[in-house]
Amino acid sequence: MKKTLYIFSSGELKRKDNTLYFDTESGRRFIPVEDTGEIMVFGEVDVNKKFLEFLSQKEIILHYFSHYGYYMGSFYPREHLNSGYMILRQAEYYLDEEKRMAIARSFVAGAARNIRQVLKYYSNREKEVAEPLASIESLMNGINNCGEIAALMAIEGNMREYYYKSFDKIIGDPDFAFRERTRRPPKNFLNTLISFGNSIMYTICLSEIYKTHLDPRIGYLHTTNFRRFTLNLDVAEIFKPIIIDRLIFTLLGRKMITISDFERDTEGVILKEKGKKCFVEQLEEKLKTTITHREIGRPISYRRLVRLELYKLEKHLMGEKEYQPFVAQW
Repeated sequence: MKKTLYIFSSGELKRKDNTLYFDTESGRRFIPVEDTGEIMVFGEVDVNKKFLEFLSQKEIILHYFSHYGYYMGSFYPREHLNSGYMILRQAEYYLDEEKRMAIARSFVAGAARNIRQVLKYYSNREKEVAEPLASIESLMNGINNCGEIAALMAIEGNMREYYYKSFDKIIGDPDFAFRERTRRPPKNFLNTLISFGNSIMYTICLSEIYKTHLDPRIGYLHTTNFRRFTLNLDVAEIFKPIIIDRLIFTLLGRKMITISDFERDTEGVILKEKGKKCFVEQLEEKLKTTITHREIGRPISYRRLVRLELYKLEKHLMGEKEYQPFVAQW
C-alpha cells in the first residue's frame, strides 16, 4: 500500500533524475517515489513543470490545502485507468433520473446508517444521544420514497443537523461545544476539526477514484456541473461518520488535541501545525487499521474499504450487481 506524504512546511518540491526531494530552509528531504501515492500540501510550497511531469509519470496526485485547512485543488495526472466505456455508463446513469436517484439514495442511506451506528456505539456507553438517534431514524424512513435530489439533500441535511447536536453529549467538553455548523472559515474549535477532517476525507476518496476506471467529475448525489469533482464528495458521505467523526471523538476524548492547538484570526479559528500533524498522524493510523470484512471474509484496511466501495459502484454501472453502501457493524 502506497503512503500519503503530508507537507506542512514551506519550501520547494523538486525533481532530480529519478527522485523527488523537498527543499526547505532547514535542509533537503528526499521523497521515496515508489512508496508515495499522494502528496498533501498545507504549507507554502513551490513546484515546477519538471516536477509535475515526474508526478504524472509516477501517477502521484498532489493535493493543495488553504491556510485554514480547506481543500483548494489537485494536480490530477492524466488518468491511466480512465475508460471511455465507464464514462459513458456513468453519464447514462446520471442522465436517467431514476437511475441517478437510486445511486443517490444509496449514498444517503449509507451515510445515515453509519451515523446511526456511531450514535448506537455511544448510546451503549451511556451517552445521552437517544433523542437525536430517534429523530435520525425517523428521517431515514423517507429516503426510499424520495423522488428528487433536492428533497434527498434536505433529508441528509436534517439528519446531520440532529447528528451534530449529539456531539456535545459525546464529547462532554464545553471548550469543544458544537453550537452550529459553520464553514469557510469555521467559527469554533469543533467546527474547525470537522472541516479539516472532511477536507482530507474528500481528497482520500479522490485519490482512490484515480486508481479505478471511474471519472470523479460525474457524481450522483452532488450535482455534476462546472465543479471539478463530485463523485468523491458522494462517496465521502458514507465514510465521514465512521472515520473522521470517530477520530475527532478519540482525539478530544484522549486530550491529544486541546484548545491550545488552535488560534483565532479576523476570519475564524485555525488549527495550528502541531494540531494538524497530530490529526493526520492519527488518521493514517486509523486508515491502516484492519477490520474483518463480512463479505470478503478477511481483514482489510479502512482505506481499502473506500476502494472497494468504488469497485462496487463500477459493478452497478456495468449492470453486474446492485450497489449496496458499506455499513459499519461496530
